[in-house]
Parts: sequence; structure tokens; C-alpha cells
Amino acid sequence: MKLLIRNLDRLTTEEELKELFKEFGTVQSCSLVMDRDSGASKGFGFIEMPKPGEAKAAIKNLNNTTIGSNKIRVKKAEDKNA
Repeated sequence: MKLLIRNLDRLTTEEELKELFKEFGTVQSCSLVMDRDSGASKGFGFIEMPKPGEAKAAIKNLNNTTIGSNKIRVKKAEDKNA
């Protein structure tokens, strides 16, 4: 299941994000969306977790938690082709 994480602190790294989600299960991939020009984080990213139950636990437990100086939002990523 692919998860969208929004409102990330711009200083949050992929490694920090991965560690956070690993508490709830296997993390298949993690990617922060970066600004092409500045190379800085755009404040959102994606996590892929192969087991839907683990992904749902991560959503439930991490949505609206404060990471760095921001309260993050976590939800299932919508399929672009839908």
C-alpha cells in the first residue's frame, strides 16, 4: 500500500521517515519529493508498505503527530490512473 505523507518539516530526511514507519512494519520504499531547482524537500513524500494491515496501523498512529516542527498528515495515496 502506498502512503502519502504531507506537511513534513523541510529538514526531515528519508532515513528519519523510514525509521518512523518501520515501527509499524516493513517499509518497501521511501521517497521525499524534492524541488528540482533548490534540491530542498517540498514537504511531502511517499512510503510503500507491502502489508495493508501494517500500512493502516501506520496511518492510524502517525496521522496528526508532530515530527520536527510540523504536524504531519498520513493517508493512502490515491492512484493517479483512477
